[in-house]
Amino acid sequence: MIQKLLGIVILLTATMAAAADNDSSDSRFTLLVSPYVYHYSDNASHNNEPRLVGLEWAPQGSWVDFGATYFLNSFYQDSFYAYVGKRWFMGEIDQGFFLRLTGGPLYGYRGQYEDKVPYNHHGLGIAIIPGIGYHYRACEAQFVILGTAALMVTFGYDFQK
Repeated sequence: MIQKLLGIVILLTATMAAAADNDSSDSRFTLLVSPYVYHYSDNASHNNEPRLVGLEWAPQGSWVDFGATYFLNSFYQDSFYAYVGKRWFMGEIDQGFFLRLTGGPLYGYRGQYEDKVPYNHHGLGIAIIPGIGYHYRACEAQFVILGTAALMVTFGYDFQK
């Protein structure tokens, strides 16, 4: 059931993104942070403060972003996510509004929590993560959809603006 729901979320995000305008051809080098995660299930043992910090680079003229983040997962385990992603700006609605999809290896869900991430083996899994955000000048904010488990808020600052 969870995998079907995740598939639907990804399909909807990809469909919306396909209809969106192409993103800017400017290069970006962005520092990302996340102070908060909202878990859909009410479990007092979940970590709602991921302490996420990451860097993202989008070369000029490239259609993809490259990024890496460190964070404490929902079970207080050190975790890493390296990804390739794409942003689609919704120019007809607003120049700063964008949809996003990233994917890549995710390490950190180990031991009794291995089953919390699909295709996870000894802590190494694969993640596909959609998001929705707003970019204004050098700053951005995003809501990142963490499957059927949580919604994360991230903030970014672009050093090349």
